[in-house]
Amino acid sequence: MSQKSVVKLGRIFVAERWCIAFVMLALCFVAQAQQNKSVPAKASLTGRYEGSAQNKAEEVITVAIDLTEKEGALSGTIHSSHGDFPITGGSHQAEAVTIEFDAGGPGTISLHIADDKLVGTWSAGEDGGPLDVKRIPAPEGGAKDKS
Repeated sequence: MSQKSVVKLGRIFVAERWCIAFVMLALCFVAQAQQNKSVPAKASLTGRYEGSAQNKAEEVITVAIDLTEKEGALSGTIHSSHGDFPITGGSHQAEAVTIEFDAGGPGTISLHIADDKLVGTWSAGEDGGPLDVKRIPAPEGGAKDKS
């Protein structure tokens, strides 16, 4: 075998190695992209929710929750047929939501997300019961200033 043939074979082997390295790298990028697609982004809870709750006396209570989720913190107001209560904190982990509110003492709502609904239970002092609210779509065009 001549020296030219050896050099030519050496270049072929180097080119094959680069080709294999490129293919492996491309496969790694594809695998990473697939992993990132399978992890859904956590949707914000910000919005208005309306529905009902029930207390231990089985009284139906109308409920509207104006909820804001910003940088992991929950805030807003709970409006009900029993009064308005400020949201003082809470958490949102995957499908589980906890809302803390002030009802003249600490109150808690433990919920899970089901499509556009929040379903769970509430408690404040000695009272509590089931709660079911549905997200209300924001008015088209947003709030309009009528000045």
